Amino acid sequence: MEPITAPGAPCIQGSRVMATKTVEPPTTKLKPKTTPKTARPPLYKVILLNDDYTPREFVVKVLEAVFRMNESQAYRVMMTAHQRGACVIAVFTRDVAETKAKEATDLGKSKGYPLFFTTEPEE
Repeated sequence: MEPITAPGAPCIQGSRVMATKTVEPPTTKLKPKTTPKTARPPLYKVILLNDDYTPREFVVKVLEAVFRMNESQAYRVMMTAHQRGACVIAVFTRDVAETKAKEATDLGKSKGYPLFFTTEPEE
């Protein structure tokens, strides 16, 4: 015959003490679904700086070659830089902007002209 005990109290049987075990179901927490947002890379402007020594035709050819402009676009950009001192040519990610600015500047240097392109962050 089994002795009657309160729930959760140890049960004494003969000379042994047996503990009753309470098993609780595991608690699971649901994680909210999060979608990672990737930030867009910062953009940089490529700027043509005016100088008084590089021939206009050469500047137009560089703009056509490096920045894939047609002749009329390149001429307008060159004239804007000539009249205002500088002109934003295009906006790219940092690596592309720096590469194109260096390539265009190097073309001028290879011909002995002080043609200069620079980059700066877009606001």
